[in-house]
Amino acid sequence: MISCSSINTHNGIKVPVRKKKKSIAEKLYDMYEHRILEHPNTFYGALMHMVKSSLGTGILAIPLAFKNAGLMVGLVLTILAGLLMLHTVQILIEASHHMSTLTRVPSMGFSDTAEAVFKHGPKPFRRWSTFARLFVDIGMALTYLSGNGVYIVFIGDSLEQITHYFFPNYNIPSIWLILIVTALLIFFCQIRHLKFLVPFSVIANITMLTAFGITFFYMFKRIPDVNVKDLYLARDIRGAIKFLSTIVFCLEGIGTLLPLENSMQKPQFLGCPGVLSIGVSFLMITYSTVGFFGYYAFGEDTKASITYNLNGDGISMVGTICIVIAIFFTYMLQFYVPMEITWRNVSPYVPIKYENTFQIVYRTVAVILVTILAIVIPDLSTIIDIVGSVFMSTLGLFVPCALNTLLNWDKGLGKFRWKLYKNLCIMTLSLFILCSGIYFSLDSLLHPEKKDSPKS
Repeated sequence: MISCSSINTHNGIKVPVRKKKKSIAEKLYDMYEHRILEHPNTFYGALMHMVKSSLGTGILAIPLAFKNAGLMVGLVLTILAGLLMLHTVQILIEASHHMSTLTRVPSMGFSDTAEAVFKHGPKPFRRWSTFARLFVDIGMALTYLSGNGVYIVFIGDSLEQITHYFFPNYNIPSIWLILIVTALLIFFCQIRHLKFLVPFSVIANITMLTAFGITFFYMFKRIPDVNVKDLYLARDIRGAIKFLSTIVFCLEGIGTLLPLENSMQKPQFLGCPGVLSIGVSFLMITYSTVGFFGYYAFGEDTKASITYNLNGDGISMVGTICIVIAIFFTYMLQFYVPMEITWRNVSPYVPIKYENTFQIVYRTVAVILVTILAIVIPDLSTIIDIVGSVFMSTLGLFVPCALNTLLNWDKGLGKFRWKLYKNLCIMTLSLFILCSGIYFSLDSLLHPEKKDSPKS
């Protein structure tokens, strides 16, 4: 668009001059230009972090999920879950970008985005902005803490295998091993700065890769001897629901993806090809491959973690020891996130002179509570299903769609309000996974004989 103004010529006559107005795009706030990052993430760096955050104990549990659902159903549901994750993360990041531009803030976290969407959304919802922030913060903290409960159960079961191998004459219950590990974690989890956790992250990566290599060697070694007739292509609805809870647990790294995008100086996270699309594609292929061939190799003997299916010889024990070390240090890294989230909300009420003491007690109590969760629910597959169905489905599916609906409420929800109906479908699916996942998980706890797999 152009407008007219005037200037005086040398003889004093005013002459109209056309002046070009700035377009809306030129007036938009560019968040990337305003991000001050000491060490910004590159495209490949962000991609590696995304893959690393989503490859943990979940990949070891995915063969059991394929056993519960069947080979064909497992493949189809993995692809559908991956595409769903791609969509919900994308609309969450788009909401974050929109609110960053609107409020002129370089970057926003998950809870910041939720609060901003409610605060600038339809009037009836604006008073709920603080609640939205707290809901996401508490949900994220509980997600990571309960996920650490999965790690504790895994470490306890694995240490029981290791002690039985090296000390066959001694029967040490896993609960005693868990208590010893808890004492060590109380000490190590007092580390409060992320930079001091970097060496432990390196050790975790090396030992995890070693363990994966040994596990996959044994897995693929068995494949030629498998009788295909002993495998199922599809099973009942119970198995499919348990599969959904597990795959949501595996794929939904919702808490790490927004911080990753915020750590980038260039807009390379979304789009095609972008970090998100390539990362999700890689994860879908990886989980499909490991799940399919894990169940294919071990059949009806597939256990809660594929490492439990190893031969029990010296090499397999090396793999088990490596993965225990990796999971122990990963626990510390995952513990950092909920402590940061909760401390941000609690610290204003703590006197400065008592901050250090309070932090020590606070972190100690948190580790103990996670251990209690692991003792109360000592079955690895069940606790994975609960975490996936309750926390991951709520934060990874329901909340992004709710925010997308509020964001587009006044701007328009598309022709025939298709965005609204699409979001309602995903939110309904999230609630279905939540309710059915809890039901079948509790049923498995109360009636262990109904479980599709033997207790590991």
